Amino acid sequence: MLEVRAEYQQRLAARSSWLRREESLSRRLWVCRRIVFVAGAAALLAVLDGLFAPWWIGLPVVTFMILMVVHQRINETCQTASRAVAFYERGIARLSDAWVGAGETGDRFADKSHPYLEDLDIFGRGSLFELISSARTRAGEDRLASWLLAPAKVGEIRQRQEAIAELRPLLDLREELSLLGASARVGVDSGSLLTWASAPPIRFSSATRVIGVVLGIITIAAMVAWATLGNRSLALAMLLCETVFLLLTRRRVGQIMSEVERPTRDLRLLAAILARVEKETFSSTRLVSLRAALDAQGMPPSRQIARLYLLIDLLDSTKSFFFAPLAFVLLLPAQLSIAIERWRQISGPAVIRWLDALGEFEAISSFAGYSAEHPRDPFPELTSSGTCFEGEGLAHPLIPESRAVSNEVALGEEPRVLIVSGSNMSGKSTLLRTVGINAVLAFAGAPVRATRL
Repeated sequence: MLEVRAEYQQRLAARSSWLRREESLSRRLWVCRRIVFVAGAAALLAVLDGLFAPWWIGLPVVTFMILMVVHQRINETCQTASRAVAFYERGIARLSDAWVGAGETGDRFADKSHPYLEDLDIFGRGSLFELISSARTRAGEDRLASWLLAPAKVGEIRQRQEAIAELRPLLDLREELSLLGASARVGVDSGSLLTWASAPPIRFSSATRVIGVVLGIITIAAMVAWATLGNRSLALAMLLCETVFLLLTRRRVGQIMSEVERPTRDLRLLAAILARVEKETFSSTRLVSLRAALDAQGMPPSRQIARLYLLIDLLDSTKSFFFAPLAFVLLLPAQLSIAIERWRQISGPAVIRWLDALGEFEAISSFAGYSAEHPRDPFPELTSSGTCFEGEGLAHPLIPESRAVSNEVALGEEPRVLIVSGSNMSGKSTLLRTVGINAVLAFAGAPVRATRL
């Protein structure tokens, strides 16, 4: 634990220093932008008074634009550095038992009819889920919750243990995943993304796609002929044909354009997370299969999503005041909408698979982070037959280690029953909950709070 804390503190100091440098640079750039703005205003007045040639005004304008772009990038770096600082601050808070209220509580998974959720504090403020979860996607939270809600089979548990052990030392990977997105608490809403990916197809015939391309090419040629030869009849006829084409496809194109706006942010973050995971090479059976499940059509998912984003960015650019007339002539909104819909029909099923694989990876990563911060917690030994619960040094994972009282608990063929007795506030309920919550961790594939289990 001390070694983990020292590593976190060292990294926190480095990230804090990085943040201070970037913030200082951001403040200096802010001042420079104001100075250049004032210089530009002075240059404009001088040009109006005839003291300088008009082209002099271009120098402060170009300088201001360059500073604005650089300043924006520096501010983005500041946000990344700030999230890195927050990542290690939360880690130190967990090691200091000051983590309650800082994470996702999993309240949406609460079920009063479940046999042990409420008694064992699986979800809610200060719960096991809040302590463990580091998922950035809703699919990851769903998968982690499902593992805490029901026991897995022995073979499945052993595969999870192997995968958690492989991810446990990869602190850089966990940090980099935490830095993606607008903030540490913003993640992928897999519900809306799956709804979009699996919605019924909006169909366009092959003839429609070809007609759109041909109309755009002929209309451009007709516009050139109008500009050079003065022949406007063909141009006007082609513009009329394009208008008819847009009217016939307007409803379907409008539906595609409106529906693709919902998953845009989620897909961007999903692509960033997948791109980072794609860089890793794994050896454990479970992680190798998860990594293989990401690729589709011989192309990694981050590249496939990048293709979609190129289409979406081009579609957004057609709405600009200056580009809209040319976009209309080329029928770009319709062409790009058709291309986006084709991407969804081809890759939509893969999105479902990507989210499923990523959800499982995040569940494993959450347990790996928990395991790294509790290096003395072992994986339980599992029996394939018979009834057995033998715990040595068994303690409650939600009670600070400095205050937790460990116990020995043995149940199996002999004895089959334990009678727990004692005065009020002597720890009877805590002992029962300790057995229960460690059993939940064990059957989920996670390390347990014990010397041996």
